[in-house]
Amino acid sequence: MADVSPARRAAYEVLLRVFEQEAYADRAFRTAAKGLDERERGFAQRLAYGAVQRVRTLDHAIETLGKRPVRKLDPPVRAALRLGAYQLGYTETAPHAAANESVELVRRARLERAVPFTNAVMRRLTAGMRGLLDSLPDGPLKESYPDWIAEIWTRDFGADEALALMRAQNEPLETVVRLVHGDPPGEPTDIPGAYRVERVDDLAVADGRIWPQSRGSQLAGLVVGSQEGERVLDLCAAPGGKATQQRGEVTAVEIDPHRASELRENAARLGATNVHVVEADATALPPELTGYDRALVDAPCSGLGVLAARPDLRWRAKPLPELQLALLRSAAERVRPGGTIVYSVCTMNADENETVVEASGLTVVPLGEEWPQFAHPRRPEFLLTLPYEHGTSGFFIARLTA
Repeated sequence: MADVSPARRAAYEVLLRVFEQEAYADRAFRTAAKGLDERERGFAQRLAYGAVQRVRTLDHAIETLGKRPVRKLDPPVRAALRLGAYQLGYTETAPHAAANESVELVRRARLERAVPFTNAVMRRLTAGMRGLLDSLPDGPLKESYPDWIAEIWTRDFGADEALALMRAQNEPLETVVRLVHGDPPGEPTDIPGAYRVERVDDLAVADGRIWPQSRGSQLAGLVVGSQEGERVLDLCAAPGGKATQQRGEVTAVEIDPHRASELRENAARLGATNVHVVEADATALPPELTGYDRALVDAPCSGLGVLAARPDLRWRAKPLPELQLALLRSAAERVRPGGTIVYSVCTMNADENETVVEASGLTVVPLGEEWPQFAHPRRPEFLLTLPYEHGTSGFFIARLTA
């Protein structure tokens, strides 16, 4: 058998696990990339994440040029063709290398009968892939998004902005860390404490000197505005980036025991001795958790603002407005009269953003004048970070009071 590069083997493994076993791309990649050196690992991640992101477009190309429904292919053939098509359409990989190794992956899967078919489809993709991509009209098929996401963004922002959002989240966004203590690790940004870096220094993370956290996420934590001597409630707090930004006495609530354990470890690593973790359902809090000065509701959401970092999320995302509203009301019940509630979600979807705030009945405390560069384009009392405009993940942030 001919050899297959370790990077391509790892990327192929990720494609199989994500689409055939419903694995998360980041977890599948961690397993598949064990033992790769830094250069191989970088190439494998680009191939794996890129092919997962672009799978709608890749499948369209395979079906159009290969003339066989993708769903009818054997899983190893499907994964190998997707990997080959991605390299032909979106990288500078030599076409013969992409084709030969895709064929070899099918052979290694003991599907000798499918080798001639794979070879034939790869030849057609080599000849026609770039032309097919160029001929696609702008929109969710060309940019590889589910139609519903494109429809929501077009409704909320207009067609041009929707296309800009789709394009921006097909590219890597900036890499940013929060400085916890020590020397500045990179280039300062417009968010106090946030630094742009070439790559995350794992040793500095392990030492608790920095924490990987986007500017959008750090902004949400800063808006809480907690002070020494105050009591702060953080619902849905894991992994702890925003909880460990807070001053005062912080109660960090997390329902999942494994994530709660991770939250405790992260708080300890970052020296956040003021953070006390409570394992509880944030919609049914223990009665003693009451009388807080401030609350942060960083609610679960569709995640449409972090699609650049999570390549498989666009295929599994779901809006969660009912849960978000329940969490917001739960927080409002546990804050003292006149206290502050910050609602943040890493999505750009009015159904989960301003609509949830309006349904809560809470009073909006405007934010746009404090952070004018991030004022929501249509509702400047709120903040909205936009990947195509601000270069960071998409976050909606509202400051409220009961």
